[in-house]
Amino acid sequence: MTFLPPALLHRLDVPGPRYACYPTADRFVEAFGADDYALALSQRRGGPAARALPLSLYVHIPFCESSCHYCGCTKLVTRHHERGTAYLHDLAREIGLQAAQLQRREPVAQLHLGGGTPTFLSDTELGALMALLRHHFTLLPGGDYSIGVDPRTVDRRRLAFLAGAGFNRLGFGVQDADPRVQQAIHRPQPQAQVAALVEQARAAGFAVVDVDLLYGLPLQSPASFERTLAQLLALRPDRISLHAYGHRPERVKSQRRIAAAELPPVEARLEMLTHALAALAGAGYEHIGLDQFALAGDPLALARRQGRLHRNFQGYSTQPEGDLIGLGLSAIGRIGAVYGQNARSLEEYHDHLERGRLPVTRGLALGRDDLARRGVIMALMCHGQLLFESIELAWLLDFRSHFAAELRQLELLAAEGLVRLDDAGIEVTAIGRHLIRSVVRVFDRYLQADLARERFSGII
Repeated sequence: MTFLPPALLHRLDVPGPRYACYPTADRFVEAFGADDYALALSQRRGGPAARALPLSLYVHIPFCESSCHYCGCTKLVTRHHERGTAYLHDLAREIGLQAAQLQRREPVAQLHLGGGTPTFLSDTELGALMALLRHHFTLLPGGDYSIGVDPRTVDRRRLAFLAGAGFNRLGFGVQDADPRVQQAIHRPQPQAQVAALVEQARAAGFAVVDVDLLYGLPLQSPASFERTLAQLLALRPDRISLHAYGHRPERVKSQRRIAAAELPPVEARLEMLTHALAALAGAGYEHIGLDQFALAGDPLALARRQGRLHRNFQGYSTQPEGDLIGLGLSAIGRIGAVYGQNARSLEEYHDHLERGRLPVTRGLALGRDDLARRGVIMALMCHGQLLFESIELAWLLDFRSHFAAELRQLELLAAEGLVRLDDAGIEVTAIGRHLIRSVVRVFDRYLQADLARERFSGII
């Protein structure tokens, strides 16, 4: 178990992004639009990427029947399920437009349905969506095909259907098992129901069951969160995502329903984190990176030990870092050196597709410096180390000269015990791996402290 000094955690609990991409999505510009993204898609079909690595697909289903107060995802709260039918019609048009630019049934090794609540859709609608994806793309055997699941929306029969539809990974949003906390975040769900679903998912044949937890929620205490962890660890999910709740009511409307006075103080949050890290390590979970943990035999843990770990908008992955097609409201795609993000309102998304246009409304074309920094950040986040020579050979630059200011900042972090520096490269320590956002943000040339406080939640 790695000891995290409380004083160090206090000093480094500054706002910062999670780096699912670099540059981060808040740097995307509206000057980049549908035509730019279509060009990138068309260039892929004749380029080396099309021949080298299979695609990843992300499909965003924005609907939820009720609002969870903590959630900052792009979502539409409604009990009118016919809205899902209309959305699928638009989604089918977008899939067709993107596939037409590629001009072949591209191989796919990774698929994730997120939201919102993907299981807001009926079995018939989910089956139709999977059939549509298979019509336009080739889902490879042995790929990672996952879906985010609200435990309140599924039962044994639905889990069996999802397995039959081709999903082999499930992500259950649990957050907390304490009824008082669940009431405060407007997400009541009996722990017995979650326990039964985990067992039923295994019986249905899912290879990986992932559970999400949040610490720092209203009415949580170190004692209550310890009980939640104990109940969860008894279920032995394959993976656990342990996130810090970020309270940003000025940016997330639903969070305005949370009473700030009910949030645990910083000292309590730190106690929850340090106890959770000890409990996870004691139960046999390895720290993969950031807030992801997995049992020692899980493919993610094996990939980390073997240096094969990758990271994209879907989190840490065993799949090689290739292009990502984002589908649906607000979805982000990455094709080569460009990012494109879809419209974030349902009306604008629909309007683009009505006119036969890709619904991309903003994005970014990366320059050489962006790409080099992306390589540095992802290497440190995935492998915990970086050889200067690898970046120098890839981008034809002198690392110590190009990143002179960043190396001076890293020397301060080295004094704190987060990294080790030598003439060959950078190595992240065990403590630094738990505070990796503090390390990699050094290489984010866009990030300014005064702006970051407005855009991001704290690291701890």
